[in-house]
Amino acid sequence: MPVNVDAAHPPWKELMEEVVAPENIARAMKRVIANKGSPGIDGMTVGELPEHWRRNGRLLREQLLAGTYKPTPVRRVTIPKSGGGERELGIPTVTDRLVQQAILQVLGPRYDAGFSPHSHGFRPGHSAHDAVLEAQSYIQEGYDWVVDVDLERFFDRVNHDVLMGRLAKKIEDKRMLKLLRGFLNAGVMLNGVVIDQEEGTPQGGPLSPLLANVLLDEIDKLLEARGHRFVRYADDCNVYVRSKRAGERVMATMRKELAKLRLRINEAKSAVDRPWNRQFLGFTFRDRGRQTRRRVSPRAVEKAKDRIRELTNRNRGASIPRVVNELATYLKGWLQYFGICQVPRPRRLLDKWILARLRLLQVKQWKRGTTAYPRLVALGAPEPAAIHTAQHLRRWWYAAHSPGAHLAMPRAYFARLGLPQLAPR
Repeated sequence: MPVNVDAAHPPWKELMEEVVAPENIARAMKRVIANKGSPGIDGMTVGELPEHWRRNGRLLREQLLAGTYKPTPVRRVTIPKSGGGERELGIPTVTDRLVQQAILQVLGPRYDAGFSPHSHGFRPGHSAHDAVLEAQSYIQEGYDWVVDVDLERFFDRVNHDVLMGRLAKKIEDKRMLKLLRGFLNAGVMLNGVVIDQEEGTPQGGPLSPLLANVLLDEIDKLLEARGHRFVRYADDCNVYVRSKRAGERVMATMRKELAKLRLRINEAKSAVDRPWNRQFLGFTFRDRGRQTRRRVSPRAVEKAKDRIRELTNRNRGASIPRVVNELATYLKGWLQYFGICQVPRPRRLLDKWILARLRLLQVKQWKRGTTAYPRLVALGAPEPAAIHTAQHLRRWWYAAHSPGAHLAMPRAYFARLGLPQLAPR
């Protein structure tokens, strides 16, 4: 059940009592276990959490209520970023994740009620699709210049004092403020050494998205007060205006206001430009006469191709049915997100490219023309076409695009194996 934020009761006092309430802990534990995730620095897995809480829950409750609970340093891991480079994550211990999730369930509904309707990241009832559709509506209305603001290493640059000042404006429970400060200051364990963190909120814990929204809500309120059309998804913010000059004024204002929060704009990645020259959450927009249409961005297509290349790499030694099964899992998720695109051509071209990759993989697995020829004929290729493909088998890409390969392995062949089609028929 959601937390009751009845105005008749002080909603920002005695928060810790709500955090440790048995029903709140039970919900938090269920969520942490469902989210899985890797262990923190203590090595405890989510599967061990229920027994750990059964044995130590009473002590942990007492510590939380007394304001003496001390968060553990996070474990540093890095993951590749879609645009290149690496993103650093901080993995809290499972116990800290449970406490953070319990706090999120108490603070989240309170803060969310006051957040801007134009903020869509990590909020119940909001999604990336909502943000994209709102952006499209502004362009359709004639706000066809975008102030595309990219924050420089946002999660690493969050100033603790500024954030705590924002939190203290509403939270009256001193124990909660102390605990939140404790999570910010917990530090990072790297090669057995704890490194103090003077700024930043580590990505990887349940609380991080909420804290980001609390801080950036300041910018949302400023843009709303000035009547701007804007959309924000976490630290990705676009403001839509009618002219380049207006956009430059907004950019100057954003730069100034973000500096007050001790944040910086990434000048190399930010710009005042036409929306169809930029990408937003993997989408871009095509202006076709009076109609603005959504399309998958070139960068998102290249990211998909990178993943498909990994799955169709011959060195993996996987059979074609297995590769198609793995591809289908990835492509169904991809299509669920990008299926709202209104321009089919990029998806149609990606479909053709995927078929070519699969034919290439099969041709390479056959290795020799003497192996390929009977297989091609068995799959339905006419003998002359099969002979031609088999004779040129060592020219891999040529053979994969030959009539013999196409006739033996049409789209329907891979569809029977379970390959989904990205473009509408």
